Amino acid sequence: MKYVVQEKMFAIGDDYWIEDENGRRAFYVDGKVLRIRETLELQDPSGAVVAVIHKKLVSLRDAMTIERDGDVLVTVRKKHALLHEVYRADLASGEELEIRGDLIGKEFDIEYEGERLARVSRRWFSLRDSYAIDVERDDADAAMLIAVAVCVDRMVTKE
Repeated sequence: MKYVVQEKMFAIGDDYWIEDENGRRAFYVDGKVLRIRETLELQDPSGAVVAVIHKKLVSLRDAMTIERDGDVLVTVRKKHALLHEVYRADLASGEELEIRGDLIGKEFDIEYEGERLARVSRRWFSLRDSYAIDVERDDADAAMLIAVAVCVDRMVTKE
């Protein structure tokens, strides 16, 4: 399933919808203002919070966390790599997702043990301000993968 993201909306305090490939509202991103740290809520169409994204306040390297039901689900940070920009998403279960590709150009993959779970791409659009997140596996947690993509996009944009 592909999800469409309007890139120009990524700013604190902005609220926007992420639509599925059929144009239906799939997730709502609620940017929280007047908070000590950067916070975004990812909600389903009924308004239920499916993930909360926070920028870590104190960290040697820039990092963001994704929480669900008050528990940290994922921590996203830049991974040290010699030739390529690579990010990693450390899951609470101890597993790791790798995010690699052209991060600035919005052409990257989210992988688990070498298997692509999702592809983020701007190629599918003629509009420069849009890109898609294609969740390739039916059993994948789409909300979590979208939240990871949002974290990577925000972190890359701030660099």
